[in-house]
Amino acid sequence: MDQKIAHLGKITGKTLLFGGVYSNLQAVEALKQIAEKEHIAPENCICTGDIVGYCAQPEETVQLFKLWGAKSIVGNVEIQLRENADDCGCDFREGSRCDGFSLLWYPFAQSKLSESSLDFLKTLPNNINFKYADKEVSVVHGSYFNVSEFIFKSTDWAIKKPNFEATNSDVIIAGHCGLPFHHQEENKLWLNPGVIGMPANDGSPDVWYAILEDSNDLFNFTHHTLKYNYKLTSKLMQNGLLPEEYSRTIVTGIWDNTEILPPFESGLQGFGIQL
Repeated sequence: MDQKIAHLGKITGKTLLFGGVYSNLQAVEALKQIAEKEHIAPENCICTGDIVGYCAQPEETVQLFKLWGAKSIVGNVEIQLRENADDCGCDFREGSRCDGFSLLWYPFAQSKLSESSLDFLKTLPNNINFKYADKEVSVVHGSYFNVSEFIFKSTDWAIKKPNFEATNSDVIIAGHCGLPFHHQEENKLWLNPGVIGMPANDGSPDVWYAILEDSNDLFNFTHHTLKYNYKLTSKLMQNGLLPEEYSRTIVTGIWDNTEILPPFESGLQGFGIQL
């Protein structure tokens, strides 16, 4: 597979994991403050991609991310933007509500990004590999095989398992689906820290990230919620160019639709995250 892979070697100490910044400047500002409070160095902050997305400040978000110095792989959105493609590449069903919304937010983001930001996106690898405690870890967006593949907790292990084999990993850290979860089988761990740019369809405006810790050289992880100035984010999105439904989701924590979700995850809408 022709993919650009960043090999980070062995990482030690607290490590911050997150994804789906989605042009949400207020969320990335809040998360950067968490990293600084927890004394997590920028090189130990790792994003699963989609720095750009649904919200109103794509240029400001990329520039802050670049200034922060956190690591990231490409999401499908970065791939499409740097190739000047016509759509976001999210693999939404044609004609679906999400597909219709992408016809608004993707051209908006495309129109706002500077050459400097696009050049930065071109530097991002497809995957990141590193060793943490006693585990070999790989960071992917959707899956190793398909950047736009939606993989959830309920997704069968038989679909997840080939990713570990292809990357020779004990742990896969992934993004794209928008929901935090972990799934352990056969001494392997699939860990999705969630996204910080949009709520997790749980009825709360708070968003999600995860932290790795290697105390006693053991691999430990915890899921966390992030509070940020979501009211400002929502207000900025009400610009007549972006989907109003997404600005409402920022406040309500409820997705406009569940068309990308399997039945199990769809049934949990508004009932909180099951971890």
